[in-house]
Amino acid sequence: MHLEIQLREREGITLLDMKGRLVAGEETGLFRDAFEKLAEAPTPKIILNLHGVDYIDSLGLGTMVMCYTRLQKVGGITKLSQLNRRNLELLLLTKIDTIFEVFDDETEAINSFFPEREIRRFDILAFVKQLKPEK
Repeated sequence: MHLEIQLREREGITLLDMKGRLVAGEETGLFRDAFEKLAEAPTPKIILNLHGVDYIDSLGLGTMVMCYTRLQKVGGITKLSQLNRRNLELLLLTKIDTIFEVFDDETEAINSFFPEREIRRFDILAFVKQLKPEK
């Protein structure tokens, strides 16, 4: 399945709803192009909604980190939301969860951009426990 990216905005935060696979080839190019356009905005704030992403390979992970770094250089920030169990385990295994702030809920991710709002911090252990085991 190819990667599909839908852009939307909520409270001044850009959300990238992603569906498909983030893998080497056309998919990472599409992701990088979408990210580059967003990086042109002053202090971009982006949430990657990974709910629909069923697979990320090593080049996909590298592209995510590269885009995070690119955005950080222009004063922006990227956060992750709604990862499935497989992708969460991949982030933990590669320690990429130490780079990105991860949320299991879109509203919590958005609220994290506003210091005056109370947010529920992401608890990886609790998140893993609430997921049903894969068959």
